[in-house]
Amino acid sequence: MTTRTRYFIRAAGPELGRRSIQLVAGLMLFGVGIVMMLQSNLGVPPWDVLHQGLSKQFGLTVGIWSIIVSVIVLLGWLPLKEPYGLGTLANAVIIGVMIDLFTLFIPEPEAMVARVGLVVGGILLIGVATGMYIGASLGPGPRDGLMTGIAKYGPSIRLTRTTIEIVVLASGWALGGTFGVGTIAFALFIGPIAQFFLHRWAPQTAVSTAPKGR
Repeated sequence: MTTRTRYFIRAAGPELGRRSIQLVAGLMLFGVGIVMMLQSNLGVPPWDVLHQGLSKQFGLTVGIWSIIVSVIVLLGWLPLKEPYGLGTLANAVIIGVMIDLFTLFIPEPEAMVARVGLVVGGILLIGVATGMYIGASLGPGPRDGLMTGIAKYGPSIRLTRTTIEIVVLASGWALGGTFGVGTIAFALFIGPIAQFFLHRWAPQTAVSTAPKGR
């Protein structure tokens, strides 16, 4: 039995109701964390640099572009023959909706201390949220599936993820997205924080089989 097969068997396993609530809560908190980083104006995660850049160049909101990009990425799964779960589809929609919703409630502060606080809080919240939704074991996010789908044809996951995120970040920055200290801090700290909380939200089987990120 392959790693991916074990992962998706858990999607039909016990405590489905609890894990579904955990999934949705994690995705909602993830969206709030993204908004905190967006409103800090100090830099956002690579994919959100792209969403922000697309919003500036072509209109529509950052949240809507998050959903559109997720759908496009999911279409890229077709030739890769990646399996997906409830969490995959929920990820594609809920995070974008939460970004647009909480942008209405979290203002852009003027004081640098408040902006730094938003970055730190956003990264911590995204780390907690990542542990929650991955720990629910109901399917990887669209961007995770793209990474693992490409990696199974030869390149390592580390190389694949790094290459994809560099391309996404460069494209978003060229379109006017915000690349800054927040982006760098996210890259440095999100992995350890997410892994710390993943061990607390998922049994060991899920920790060993789940992808690490959005």
